Amino acid sequence: MSRIGNKPIAVPSEVQVKIDGQNITVTGPKGTLSREIHKDISAVIEENTIKVTRKDDEPATRSLHGLTRSLINNMIIGVTSGYSKELQINGVGYRVAKQGNNLNLTLGYSHPVIFEAPEGITFDVPNPNTIIVKGIDKELVGETAAVVRTKRPPEVYRGKGIKYADEVIRRKEGKTGK
Repeated sequence: MSRIGNKPIAVPSEVQVKIDGQNITVTGPKGTLSREIHKDISAVIEENTIKVTRKDDEPATRSLHGLTRSLINNMIIGVTSGYSKELQINGVGYRVAKQGNNLNLTLGYSHPVIFEAPEGITFDVPNPNTIIVKGIDKELVGETAAVVRTKRPPEVYRGKGIKYADEVIRRKEGKTGK
């Protein structure tokens, strides 16, 4: 019995949800998201809620039940309020600048790193050491933030690199710390 899968999803008044077989389309003030769900999972709109049910109690189907409910809920939250991830850049001379929709990252390499924004993602650069990745698709926002982080991951000895704002880097002492 899936506790998450059995919870009904509340649909706000400004959001329209359309279920066409296995395709779910959610339209809201910030945009439109669409996703195809598994054939063993079904979703039904009842008044202002969406109910997700599964066909049988097979382990694979049970694992998809809560996942599908969470994905639909994330779509509704995304089109109403959107998602964002904040990255911080630490290091002497490390900085970021916004060029149109792209990021110009200076990360200690011999050349600047230009990162192009995927479709549906916007970057905010409030200061030269902070990047805010925004979008309506939670999965795409997280993936884009992770790809930006891979350009210079945080280093454990000096703490230089790109890290998430809420990430804690455990520092190592180095050779002299006996």
